[in-house]
Amino acid sequence: MDKPFIFGVPVDDMHFIGREKEIQRLTANFQYGINTILMSPRRWGKTSLVNKVSSQINSKKKIVVRMDIFSCRSDYDFYNTFASEILKQTASKLDEWKESAKGFIERITPKISFSPDPSTDYSLSLGITPKSHTPEDVLSLPQTIAQRKKCDIIVCIDEFQQIGEFPDSLAVQKKLRTVWQNQKNVSYCLYGSKMHMMMNLFQKKSYPFYRFGEILNLDPIPVETWIPYIQERFRSFGKTIDEESISKICQITEFQASYVQQLAYSVLLLTDQKVTDAIIKDGVQDLIRQNTATFIEQTENLTTYQLNFLRAVNNGIKSGFGEAKIRDSYNLGSPSNIARLRSSLIDKELIELTSDGIIIGDPILRLWLKKILA
Repeated sequence: MDKPFIFGVPVDDMHFIGREKEIQRLTANFQYGINTILMSPRRWGKTSLVNKVSSQINSKKKIVVRMDIFSCRSDYDFYNTFASEILKQTASKLDEWKESAKGFIERITPKISFSPDPSTDYSLSLGITPKSHTPEDVLSLPQTIAQRKKCDIIVCIDEFQQIGEFPDSLAVQKKLRTVWQNQKNVSYCLYGSKMHMMMNLFQKKSYPFYRFGEILNLDPIPVETWIPYIQERFRSFGKTIDEESISKICQITEFQASYVQQLAYSVLLLTDQKVTDAIIKDGVQDLIRQNTATFIEQTENLTTYQLNFLRAVNNGIKSGFGEAKIRDSYNLGSPSNIARLRSSLIDKELIELTSDGIIIGDPILRLWLKKILA
């Protein structure tokens, strides 16, 4: 099926555009075993970039293992996911998996579920516990397999910020860093959707993962790259869009890749032949409607003070929230309440700290808030 635009999921093939410099750098890091931390706001395409480079480099000599740990809520949740994905993705067949797992699975009874073709795919549940394996046993597994297979392994972990939410998180981070930094044939690519938590993990000197690897920041994909892609997609469906309209779509969504694709899709559906300003305006309203349920979920449990703080930020206030004039105008409570409000809204990823002050980083959320907080 030829989809006009892709959003909400990682993109590939014709829908992956730009990122030439990032592809080149990440490919080099994978080739030479350099640990990489990908940093960018949500919806800028980190997962798509990793998938793109992984598909190009994956081979018998360079095995890429990808995993998502969003559902992990404790260290042994993570250790089970980590070991299962390492074992499964470094072996294409069950016999090969058993050989790779020698010395590791003897202490457990793994559960294996096969696809209709058991020679090609299977799922794996290990049931690792503190009694069966130490953290060091699990974390050393990729190096053990790399030595047995005489290859290099690149481990890519999405939603890595979950590590920071584990009970006794600092102790877990220290264990990971201690084992991983000494592995000769394994490198790591770590990334996640909560940028402020990722920054805490990797940029605070007091944290174990400080200077663990190269931090690769993703920049917005420029409008010059979007123009030929979006015009071609419109042409393939018998419609036209000019460069000025594409520029407006990019500006409205602030170049956030997923939103650019989603708004372009709404505009495409609303267009008979040629895009107009009125169609773009209707497309924005459609985009807001599509995301309203998510925005309600994000804000429905906020306190009055938190909503008032959001209103202030959405009205362009970026600093000085403790000043009496601003506190009184927006009913923010006492000066001591400001720090708690700011911290709670950052944790909920509703606001961001930038060099210019506090902002609401989601441009469509800002448009929605203007309606409900007017």
